[in-house]
Amino acid sequence: MELRQLKYFVCAAELSNFTQAAEELYITQSTLSHQIKELENSLDTLLFDRIGKRVKLTEAGEIMLHYARKTILQAEEGKQVLLDLNNKKTGKLIIGATYGLTELLMQSLTQFSEQYPDIEIQIIFASTADLLHKMHHYEIDCMLSFLPVSHKDRQLEIIKLFRATLSLVVHQSHPWSAVRKVSLQKVSTLPVVLPSQGYSIRNFLDEVLDENNIMLKIAMEINDIHSLLKLTNTKRWNTILMNSSLFGFPQLKAIPLEGKNMQREATIAFSVEVYRKKALTAFYEIMKGRCATFQQQFGQ
Repeated sequence: MELRQLKYFVCAAELSNFTQAAEELYITQSTLSHQIKELENSLDTLLFDRIGKRVKLTEAGEIMLHYARKTILQAEEGKQVLLDLNNKKTGKLIIGATYGLTELLMQSLTQFSEQYPDIEIQIIFASTADLLHKMHHYEIDCMLSFLPVSHKDRQLEIIKLFRATLSLVVHQSHPWSAVRKVSLQKVSTLPVVLPSQGYSIRNFLDEVLDENNIMLKIAMEINDIHSLLKLTNTKRWNTILMNSSLFGFPQLKAIPLEGKNMQREATIAFSVEVYRKKALTAFYEIMKGRCATFQQQFGQ
């Protein structure tokens, strides 16, 4: 069993298609099929059911996929440990984030890249649920989100960064833009565009609405926070987000919602099963330094 074969197997499993996997890996389909067959022979079990041009993992393949990912990760970890040991400031960081923490991320990355210019950085924006999936499959090094510290997950270490407040977001020309706080009851008179169900911010909002027995005038639901802000910027609609989400829209104003439990914790999560690169630790230290300012700006 070779590391190369495991990488081929994982790619084919994720795409459920040998042709697409071969293209992704820049090899021929016959090479991919041969290597996976060799892997199956070495394990003395079928990993895929072949169904026409598509493939589907067998029960054994589902089990093997977890260990294959972990083995590939451990090989990468070994390489990273040696790089850290030799104090080589190279490598790659893959950071997952929800849109509401974009500003903190961008400011931290600017400082980090000045100190570590040879570190390759990849940013993945996604919902909290998608980021959790990627963390559990070792696809990202950390995640920035509003996942609470109290979240039960043995695979993660979750650390609080600062607190943000659920807010009505309006254009600065809106008659309410100067008010300090607004009630949900009053917000229910406005047309709003909201994050799609399944986003953690939407789940949080729905819980608050249920607790207060309030219904909103929902004009649209969109699975993209940036689009919600663009629509609000047209002055035709309003939205409800965490006040830390207003990155890149100086014409918008976040008005905190009145009531209890309107705040959420912005957090960073690391896998406890994965070696924490020196570059990742350095990135976290830079981010911590930024969080005091964010607590003053967005916390209460």
